[in-house]
Amino acid sequence: MGRYAEKTKVPVSRSRDEIEQILERFGATGFMYGATEDRAIIAFTAADRHVKFILPLANLDPQETRQRWRCLVMCIKSKLASVEDGIETFDSAFLAQIVLPDGQSIGDWAKPQIEEFHETGNMPPLLPGPSQ
Repeated sequence: MGRYAEKTKVPVSRSRDEIEQILERFGATGFMYGATEDRAIIAFTAADRHVKFILPLANLDPQETRQRWRCLVMCIKSKLASVEDGIETFDSAFLAQIVLPDGQSIGDWAKPQIEEFHETGNMPPLLPGPSQ
Protein backbone atom coordinates (compact mmCIF):
# COMPACT_ATOMS: atom_id res chain seq x y z
CA MET A 1 0.00 0.00 0.00
CA GLY A 2 1.36 3.41 -0.97
CA ARG A 3 1.39 6.61 1.01
CA TYR A 4 -1.51 9.03 0.65
CA ALA A 5 -1.01 11.40 -2.32
CA GLU A 6 2.49 10.10 -2.96
CA LYS A 7 2.26 10.97 -6.67
CA THR A 8 0.47 14.29 -6.30
CA LYS A 9 1.32 17.13 -8.65
CA VAL A 10 -0.62 19.70 -6.57
CA PRO A 11 1.67 22.62 -5.73
CA VAL A 12 2.23 23.50 -2.08
CA SER A 13 0.66 26.93 -2.61
CA ARG A 14 -2.58 25.34 -3.79
CA SER A 15 -2.69 22.98 -0.80
CA ARG A 16 -2.08 25.90 1.57
CA ASP A 17 -4.84 27.92 -0.13
CA GLU A 18 -7.18 24.92 0.06
CA ILE A 19 -6.56 24.62 3.81
CA GLU A 20 -7.44 28.29 4.25
CA GLN A 21 -10.64 27.86 2.19
CA ILE A 22 -11.65 24.75 4.17
CA LEU A 23 -11.09 26.60 7.44
CA GLU A 24 -13.13 29.58 6.27
CA ARG A 25 -15.96 27.31 5.12
CA PHE A 26 -16.08 25.72 8.58
CA GLY A 27 -16.11 29.13 10.31
CA ALA A 28 -12.49 29.39 11.42
CA THR A 29 -10.95 32.83 11.76
CA GLY A 30 -7.51 34.31 12.12
CA PHE A 31 -5.72 32.04 9.64
CA MET A 32 -1.92 32.25 9.72
CA TYR A 33 0.82 30.53 7.74
CA GLY A 34 4.58 30.62 8.17
CA ALA A 35 7.52 28.55 6.97
CA THR A 36 11.21 27.92 7.46
CA GLU A 37 13.47 25.49 5.63
CA ASP A 38 12.54 22.60 7.92
CA ARG A 39 8.88 23.20 8.79
CA ALA A 40 5.67 25.02 8.05
CA ILE A 41 3.09 26.24 10.53
CA ILE A 42 -0.62 26.59 9.98
CA ALA A 43 -2.54 28.32 12.76
CA PHE A 44 -6.14 29.43 13.10
CA THR A 45 -8.86 30.24 15.57
CA ALA A 46 -12.08 28.22 15.67
CA ALA A 47 -14.62 27.33 18.37
CA ASP A 48 -12.91 29.87 20.64
CA ARG A 49 -9.68 27.86 20.45
CA HIS A 50 -6.28 28.68 18.96
CA VAL A 51 -5.02 25.75 16.91
CA LYS A 52 -1.55 25.15 15.50
CA PHE A 53 -0.26 22.48 13.13
CA ILE A 54 3.49 22.14 12.64
CA LEU A 55 4.35 20.35 9.43
CA PRO A 56 7.88 18.86 9.48
CA LEU A 57 9.63 19.39 6.14
CA ALA A 58 13.31 18.77 6.91
CA ASN A 59 15.23 16.76 4.34
CA LEU A 60 12.27 16.27 2.00
CA ASP A 61 12.47 16.44 -1.75
CA PRO A 62 9.84 18.56 -3.56
CA GLN A 63 7.59 15.55 -4.22
CA GLU A 64 7.60 14.52 -0.56
CA THR A 65 6.85 18.11 0.43
CA ARG A 66 3.82 18.21 -1.90
CA GLN A 67 2.67 14.85 -0.53
CA ARG A 68 2.97 16.00 3.06
CA TRP A 69 0.94 19.15 2.34
CA ARG A 70 -1.81 17.07 0.68
CA CYS A 71 -1.91 14.87 3.77
CA LEU A 72 -2.31 17.95 5.98
CA VAL A 73 -5.21 19.12 3.81
CA MET A 74 -6.93 15.76 4.30
CA CYS A 75 -6.18 15.74 8.04
CA ILE A 76 -7.70 19.15 8.71
CA LYS A 77 -10.65 18.54 6.39
CA SER A 78 -11.49 15.19 7.98
CA LYS A 79 -11.27 16.59 11.53
CA LEU A 80 -13.62 19.44 10.66
CA ALA A 81 -16.05 17.08 8.88
CA SER A 82 -16.06 14.82 11.93
CA VAL A 83 -16.92 17.79 14.15
CA GLU A 84 -19.60 19.04 11.75
CA ASP A 85 -21.26 15.61 11.61
CA GLY A 86 -21.26 15.27 15.42
CA ILE A 87 -18.87 12.33 15.52
CA GLU A 88 -16.65 14.20 17.97
CA THR A 89 -16.34 17.63 19.53
CA PHE A 90 -13.95 20.26 18.26
CA ASP A 91 -11.80 19.83 21.35
CA SER A 92 -11.61 16.06 20.86
CA ALA A 93 -10.75 16.33 17.18
CA PHE A 94 -8.04 18.96 17.60
CA LEU A 95 -6.91 18.20 21.16
CA ALA A 96 -3.22 17.73 20.40
CA GLN A 97 -3.07 20.91 18.30
CA ILE A 98 -4.94 23.28 20.67
CA VAL A 99 -2.58 25.99 21.89
CA LEU A 100 -2.16 26.62 25.60
CA PRO A 101 -1.62 30.12 27.06
CA ASP A 102 2.17 29.62 27.08
CA GLY A 103 2.22 28.93 23.31
CA GLN A 104 2.83 25.20 23.39
CA SER A 105 0.22 22.76 22.15
CA ILE A 106 -1.61 20.34 24.42
CA GLY A 107 0.15 17.55 22.53
CA ASP A 108 3.59 19.03 23.29
CA TRP A 109 2.60 19.46 26.93
CA ALA A 110 1.25 15.91 27.27
CA LYS A 111 3.95 14.02 25.35
CA PRO A 112 6.53 13.90 28.21
CA GLN A 113 3.83 12.74 30.62
CA ILE A 114 2.71 9.98 28.27
CA GLU A 115 6.32 8.86 27.84
CA GLU A 116 6.77 8.79 31.62
CA PHE A 117 3.64 6.66 32.04
CA HIS A 118 4.99 4.15 29.55
CA GLU A 119 8.50 4.11 31.03
CA THR A 120 7.45 3.77 34.66
CA GLY A 121 4.20 1.88 34.25
CA ASN A 122 2.61 4.33 36.68
CA MET A 123 -0.63 5.55 35.26
CA PRO A 124 -2.72 8.31 36.83
CA PRO A 125 -5.77 7.02 38.70
CA LEU A 126 -8.95 6.65 36.69
CA LEU A 127 -10.97 8.18 39.50
CA PRO A 128 -9.91 10.87 41.96
CA GLY A 129 -8.90 9.69 45.40
CA PRO A 130 -11.19 10.16 48.43
CA SER A 131 -9.61 13.50 49.41
CA GLN A 132 -10.30 15.09 46.01
